[in-house]
Amino acid sequence: MRIIAAVNRASPAQAVSAEACYNQVFVMYTGLEHTAIASANPLRLAEWYVQVLGFRINFEYAGNYFVKAQDGSMLEIIPSEGDRIEQGMKDPGIRHLAIKVDDFDEGYRDLQAKGVKFFAAPYETQGNRLVFFADGDGNILHLIARQKPLP
Repeated sequence: MRIIAAVNRASPAQAVSAEACYNQVFVMYTGLEHTAIASANPLRLAEWYVQVLGFRINFEYAGNYFVKAQDGSMLEIIPSEGDRIEQGMKDPGIRHLAIKVDDFDEGYRDLQAKGVKFFAAPYETQGNRLVFFADGDGNILHLIARQKPLP
């Protein structure tokens, strides 16, 4: 936390030094390995990701299922406890998982043909095409085709 504070308060000359320190300290963190979703029926939800989005179940243990996308990103689907609470698009916490697609129109038509529930019509913003939809448990997903990758 001190490094972040130092970067925020640093002069331009100091910022280079703080940035170098930041890179040295945090170089061991290379990315998100997976994200977990709790489900009342983990197998059913894992199969939804397989059947609808073309993921594959690549590992399972004790009622937990890992599903893997073509790009190597993974979700872990774990057994939930308690009742599901209805969540809105901007409630606190994780809001959506963004699903990359090469051809937006083809992906959208495929999801429509598979009976996916959409929250609104597709739209374009900053050259990106997107639409929000629900997975088999009602979690919010976001189909996106970026005109230009983020830096």
